[in-house]
Amino acid sequence: MSFAKDFSLSAVAAGFVTVLVGFTSSAVIVFQGARALGAGPAEIASWMWALGLGMGLTCILLSLRYRVPVVTAWSTPGAAMLITGAAGVSLQDATGAFLLSAAMITFCGFSGLFERMISRIPVSLASGMLAGVLLRFGMDVFVAMKTQFGLALAMFIAYLAGRRLFPRYAVIVTLLLGIAIAAAQGLLHMDGVRLELAQPKWITPGFSLAATIGVALPLFVVTMASQNVPGVAVIRTFGYAVPISPVIGWTGVANLLLAPLGGYALNLAAITAAICMSPEAHEDAKRRYVAAVAAGCFYLLVGVFGATVGAVFAAFPKELVLVIAGLALFGTIGNGLAAALSNEREREPALVTFLVTASGVTLFGVGSAFWGLVAGVAAMLALQGGKK
Repeated sequence: MSFAKDFSLSAVAAGFVTVLVGFTSSAVIVFQGARALGAGPAEIASWMWALGLGMGLTCILLSLRYRVPVVTAWSTPGAAMLITGAAGVSLQDATGAFLLSAAMITFCGFSGLFERMISRIPVSLASGMLAGVLLRFGMDVFVAMKTQFGLALAMFIAYLAGRRLFPRYAVIVTLLLGIAIAAAQGLLHMDGVRLELAQPKWITPGFSLAATIGVALPLFVVTMASQNVPGVAVIRTFGYAVPISPVIGWTGVANLLLAPLGGYALNLAAITAAICMSPEAHEDAKRRYVAAVAAGCFYLLVGVFGATVGAVFAAFPKELVLVIAGLALFGTIGNGLAAALSNEREREPALVTFLVTASGVTLFGVGSAFWGLVAGVAAMLALQGGKK
């Protein structure tokens, strides 16, 4: 009854946009990562089935359990690492490496080790990192005008009007308008859409030293540093009190169960989580968990109808996806910057965190979100000498 009372159309729309952005922005990287390990069409379909099932169930169950928006995702930097760093590793040995990585994530979660580490990060630095991660999405609203000026401009104007007249539904109306304009201009490519069920395929895990060193350890590091660290920062930036240890632990358990079917790495989402946690999902922060539950339902559809859903999302022009993602994150970017710079004493370290994160720099296979935090902490220690 509580869920029915908290249900809202704006939250469902936010959940849809979350999955739309998450799938269209990184699914191709997951496909390439699977192919790099020698996976064929059947194995790739099983990967999408396992990942969709894992993300869907963790989003739904964890959000309902804690009544806060808990959004999970596949590890995009982990998939990128597979493309470049898993050469010569068989699919069977890579599957064993997925299990080892998942076991380490589970241990770091339930033991409380990860939460103790992340709790030491100041809110100003976490907010600066969040704003840096999302900056590109805000800029893409206007970058899209280079190639689809009419579509992007119309959506931007509709969003501004919606924010003034019906703020809760501004993103929904903008998305519907964008789809209508794209259809009228012949930019929707629905001819490749057909109903097709995904089938799971078991891969018997193998274990080798090469896969452990070359896949398991790097996958664990980039998933924790580039995904779970910013994921926790997003949750705390929005003021949600989520027990981090069991949440990380349960994502690891889901990863363990699904690894032989293609669930190579599951983690907390950052960018897409911000969509579910923003005021656009619902003006009442206590009812935004419905958006994460809705995202979980859409992720289950991705898993069950992997090829079909993939074709539907691929039918949208990329400019429409860029614009709707950026508009949905406008408020979050602004709030992140405001929180990062509000404390004058921590302003410069927060600014360093923001700039390094926004730069997109990657070192040793670890993304800019982690290095932004490292640079911010270093700047804070240099400027303050570790003093309170």
